[in-house]
Amino acid sequence: MIGRWIKHILGHPLLRRGAAAVALAAGMLSCASIGRLEGGPYDETPPVFVKSNPAPGTLNYNRKRVSIEFDEYIKLDKPGEKVVISPPQRQQPEVKTNGKRVIVTLEDTLKPSTTYTIDFADAIQDNNEGNPLQGFTFTFSTGDRLDTMAVAGTVLNAADLEPVKGILVGLHSNLADSAFTTLPLERVGRTDSRGNFSIRGVAPGRYRIYALQDADQDYFFSQPSEVIAFSDSIIIPAQEQRLRQDTFWIDSLTIDTITEREYTYYLPDDIMLRSFKETHYSQRFIKAERAVPHKFTLYFSAAADTLPTLTGLDFDARDAFEMEFPTGRTDTLVYWIRDSLVYRQDTLTASITYLYTDTLNQLVPATDTLRLVSREKYKSREQKRFEQEQEESKKKRRKGRDKDEDKPKTEFLEPEEVYVPSSMDVYDYITLTFPEPLASYADSALHLRLKVDTLWEDVPFEFGRDSANLRRYNLYADWQPGESYEFRADSLAFRGLYGLQTDAIKKEFKVKKLEEYSTVYFNLTGLPDSVPAFVELLDSRDAVARSTDVVDSKADFYYLPPGKYGARVVLDANGNGRWDTGDYQRKLQPETVYYYPQVVEFKANFEVLQNWNVTEKRLDQQKPLELKKQKPDENKKKNRNSSKY
Repeated sequence: MIGRWIKHILGHPLLRRGAAAVALAAGMLSCASIGRLEGGPYDETPPVFVKSNPAPGTLNYNRKRVSIEFDEYIKLDKPGEKVVISPPQRQQPEVKTNGKRVIVTLEDTLKPSTTYTIDFADAIQDNNEGNPLQGFTFTFSTGDRLDTMAVAGTVLNAADLEPVKGILVGLHSNLADSAFTTLPLERVGRTDSRGNFSIRGVAPGRYRIYALQDADQDYFFSQPSEVIAFSDSIIIPAQEQRLRQDTFWIDSLTIDTITEREYTYYLPDDIMLRSFKETHYSQRFIKAERAVPHKFTLYFSAAADTLPTLTGLDFDARDAFEMEFPTGRTDTLVYWIRDSLVYRQDTLTASITYLYTDTLNQLVPATDTLRLVSREKYKSREQKRFEQEQEESKKKRRKGRDKDEDKPKTEFLEPEEVYVPSSMDVYDYITLTFPEPLASYADSALHLRLKVDTLWEDVPFEFGRDSANLRRYNLYADWQPGESYEFRADSLAFRGLYGLQTDAIKKEFKVKKLEEYSTVYFNLTGLPDSVPAFVELLDSRDAVARSTDVVDSKADFYYLPPGKYGARVVLDANGNGRWDTGDYQRKLQPETVYYYPQVVEFKANFEVLQNWNVTEKRLDQQKPLELKKQKPDENKKKNRNSSKY
């Protein structure tokens, strides 16, 4: 009964991890039960604190060595990652085990009149079964006062509300914005698998709070690649006395008594930090590459608003190219050379003027000279055909066949992809992608026909080049659900930039029936009126399956394939149609994301109305567990145990 009473006393996470709880546990908790080789119940009891040197909460302690003893042999799980010491240590402390003891040796000089906390998280485990001692923290002070305040909260990835595990969270009493970029954090904690953190040993005062994926272990934001988070609010630690009910049991089924007990509760305990990585555009020219004679590629470190200017030094570059953006941005530029007199040259010399980022982080113009040497020597089509025929002739002779028995083959421009699914969605379209830009195509050589009874009838359509891909062409039509169609392109319908034409193309397909789809209507509340937003439907991997704008607090999805979906809404503050990260220097938080708190299954031929209050639940309670990639460690351990035993 006493053991159960103690466990209830230690129920609150802040109290359970404090020095007072450690001292209480030392005197009253029973020892762990070790599993036997011959069988018996599986040991799920973590190690129990016995004693320490110094004692928990010791004042005026100025030695660098702390020894903590437990009731059984122990081991440490990833102490370099999990054990966090406040104030943070510039020199890595030594944390090791010796039988039933953990020994911590600090390498930094101890600060005067300072509370030190050693937060082990769940690093301490029993040696046999690996049962972790959750949230164990040891505290002492080098002065005559022990700071006991604590603050707690959660860190989530701002883009997808994933819990961020293992990120450093710290406080600054210096409220200047520059403190985070110039001074080490003063008190720190680290997040667990749920993204939860607590910072202990905090003195009364006013603080700013930050999260930092500290790449160089200097405890301040010094690298552009570091993941960070910050709060716009000032943190003021506080405490209050609360009452809770403690239950005393006679046995596992019978309650003895229920009493009310007063305890100290620390605030704030609900700090929400949304982490992000800043986007830094350091614009510079990386390289030029000419793999084949008729095209070359320029690579830049980042996309720029202004395209580079190219001037030919041994050829005329005016109207000489078809330009392609294979990444959809201006960081990679492909120049297809139109003139055969130009691309037949083994080496092309050109001058390029572009913008690059200087040491003051300003975009300034720069000019380089390029020597574009083709990796492959130019060969005419006749020469390539001759070499191909010679190679085929050798193969046939090896097989005992006469080359003259075969007719010469016509060389066609083969499309890279002809996207015409046999079961076409009512909202989909036909796509043709070619290996090179087209010089021309004949509208009259393209045909789309609808099957009416046993006859085929021509139907209208629109055909044109894709706005984002130079080599892709799309065909749009008003499909009739459940009907059969035929798409046909006559021979020589498309002519490539280098003279080859296509062979005939013919594809038959059927459009899906409306009964095969579901429809979902979202009614959203809790969104700010003046901020544009869009909703993304998500598949089981948390990837975007469909997206639509929020109009009059509504987001509707039609012709939705049946299945299970999650959903999130993005507050698109700048209206560019995508989620944008934050910027610490500009004090710009990342755009806000909310998740629908359930994965919903939509069935065929169903219309579903979903009411969605985006602020009804806290951010850390919104994302469904099925969509989370970062699962809680305790769930993983339960899964391992259930499969093993």
